[in-house]
Amino acid sequence: MLPGRGRDNRAARLSRMLGTRIAWTPVGDGEFFCPGCGGDRNYQRLTGHRRFTLLGVPVLPRGETGPVVECAACRRHFGTDVLDHPTTTRFSAMLRDAVHTVALAVLATGGSCARTSLEAAAAAVRIAGFDDCSEEQLENLVEALAADTGRVYDRPCGAGLAIELHEALDPLAPHLAPAGREAILLQGARIALADGPYTPAERDVLATVGAALTICSDDVTRLLAAARTPS
Repeated sequence: MLPGRGRDNRAARLSRMLGTRIAWTPVGDGEFFCPGCGGDRNYQRLTGHRRFTLLGVPVLPRGETGPVVECAACRRHFGTDVLDHPTTTRFSAMLRDAVHTVALAVLATGGSCARTSLEAAAAAVRIAGFDDCSEEQLENLVEALAADTGRVYDRPCGAGLAIELHEALDPLAPHLAPAGREAILLQGARIALADGPYTPAERDVLATVGAALTICSDDVTRLLAAARTPS
């Protein structure tokens, strides 16, 4: 027998005799977006304890491992950071709420709720998922917001409105591709342009939308100019 082959055989026998085993313990569960399955699935959050094994029998503790997330469908393990990604259902709700908030913000700063602006806003909101949204509902919401907050039309984006936009857009932005972030800004731009050129207040609120979506100011300027060009 060749010397190298003998060493390989001994190493193989040793690896069959000695090893480690992990005993997993569930510590939580829920629903997540599974990267392996490519969809929403149930999961278990697991922590593990390593044990040194001799002939397959655990004999000595080797410390803790994990935690990990185990998909209930494909049984693959992932790091816990996978839970930071919203489920498909949650992502759809975040996108819907973001478009609705942007539409209201643009209408609230436009100086008036012109019918053309309301129609453009309602169409965008319906496409985003609020199927029963109407122009009248949006108009009533804008008027209620103005009455409740004392907000004045045709004024730059105030602190309260900026906070509302960031609350809706900040959690969504990291999960959108650049084209998706730009699409939300362009929807707001088209609502603003539906009744004529941008007002200074509309430009201000759209700049806030762009910042919340992590779009740089130069790209915001480019996109607002592009929205004026008929497609």
